[in-house]
This record gives sequence, C-alpha cells and structure tokens, in this order.
Amino acid sequence: MDKIRIKDLEVYCNHGVYKEENVLGQKFLVSATLYTDTRMAGITDNLNKSIDYGKICHSITEFLKENTYQLIETAAEQLAKYLLLSVKNLDKLTLEIKKPWAPIGLPVNTVSVEITRQWHTAYIALGSNLGDKEEYLNHAIESLDQQEDCEVVKSSDLIVTEPYGMVEQDEFLNGCLELRTLLYPMELLKLLHKLEKEAQRQRTIHWGPRTLDLDIIFYDDLILNTEKLTIPHSDMHNRDFVLKPLAQIAGGKRHPVSGKTVQEMLQELV
Repeated sequence: MDKIRIKDLEVYCNHGVYKEENVLGQKFLVSATLYTDTRMAGITDNLNKSIDYGKICHSITEFLKENTYQLIETAAEQLAKYLLLSVKNLDKLTLEIKKPWAPIGLPVNTVSVEITRQWHTAYIALGSNLGDKEEYLNHAIESLDQQEDCEVVKSSDLIVTEPYGMVEQDEFLNGCLELRTLLYPMELLKLLHKLEKEAQRQRTIHWGPRTLDLDIIFYDDLILNTEKLTIPHSDMHNRDFVLKPLAQIAGGKRHPVSGKTVQEMLQELV
C-alpha cells in the first residue's frame, strides 16, 4: 500500500498527567504515515483521488488543541480514531506523538508513543429461530451499521435452514455480512454479545433455539485460538447455513489455514 508521510508537525497543546501541563500547555511533535492508494491521483494529477496532507496537518492540530488528555497514549488513540473515521481513502495509519522535555526529573530529549491503527474486514454469520426471526436479523444488521467504528459493506440474502445439532427446534433464518471495523477481535466479540443480549438471547442449551446468534467467521486473515474466541470459526467448514450465505458475498475468500475458498468449502460440503 502507498504511503504519505508527515514528520514532526509542531502542535502547542495541553496534554499531561500534571495539572500545570493541562493549564500552561507545551509543544508536541506529531508524525503520521498515511496508508492509501495513490495510483489514481498519480495518473490523473487530481488531489481528490488522494489525501490532502495539508488538511490532515490542520485536522491534527485542531484535534489536539481542542481536546485534553492526561496520557499521550490516549491522545494518540483518539486522534488515530478521529482521522480514520473522518478522512476519505485512509485505510491505515501509523501515528507518533513526541513529548519533548517530558517532566520526569531527568535529562531526556523526547518521550513518544507510536501506534498503528487501521480498518479491518470481518465476516459475521447471523442466525435466529425464535420470534420474529427476520426482524431480529435485520435489527442486528442495522445496529452494527450504526456503530461509530463499524460499517456494513454488504449482506447476503436470508435463507431458511434446518437446525444444526441434536436439539429439536424450529427452522433457522440465516445470513452473513461483511463488516468494515476499527474494533479489535475481542472488542468486536463483546459488541456482538451485547447485541445478542439486547435481543434477549438465552444461552441455556448448546446448539439450542435462540433469538439471535452472531459469530465471527473471518477477521482479515487472522488466525486466533483462545479460550473465548477462535478465528476463523472452527466449525464453519461443516455448516452449510454459514457457507451458503457467505458464498453470496465472499465466495472467493480463502481460509487462512486450509487455503480453500468459501465456494470450494461449500462444494465439498454439498
């Protein structure tokens, strides 16, 4: 991915643990690497196809002047989020905030925090077999799209499927969606559980009936295996109610472990 770099932008603002830092203020130096595709800008010589680094510098300055944080870690985190949410064509950002002459009682040139944040692509499976199934699923999709740091890029058709497992229960309505998000995997899982709870989901019977079921199937090409979360979903290759709707929106997406596409996994299952 192409990069636009801003180095050591001077901003006089009020961030620090000590009260006098918040009142009197001090100089900070901000550097940013903006990840974007500059191909069309390079071909057309059109600034609208790229990112205006002049405007970015003014945005950084205004944000840091208008907000006050005790930690430069917080200043960096909130500034990165602000830029990713507000700047068109910005996919990823490395941000460094330097604090010259930090008040630590020792001679030091600068102390700095550097972070990298970006938009991620997650695929979420949805299911319901209690109450107004379609309403539960549509509300979940709308709720995800309304989150500040999430955007539903596309969603599949909703399909009727037979229950999975040994529990006798009503048919399911299932679908999948592609989500663009700034959330980390565990943060996304927490949000999905919150939406399930709002739909009054009860986790009483394994594979049992539920008003709303939301599962992370893929998150970029991440491979994660923890007690609380496994990505890619460990049983996705056995579930046609996941693979069928997922194939509608991401048939060519490859499993980062097996290397098989969603369409290939679906064909093997059928």
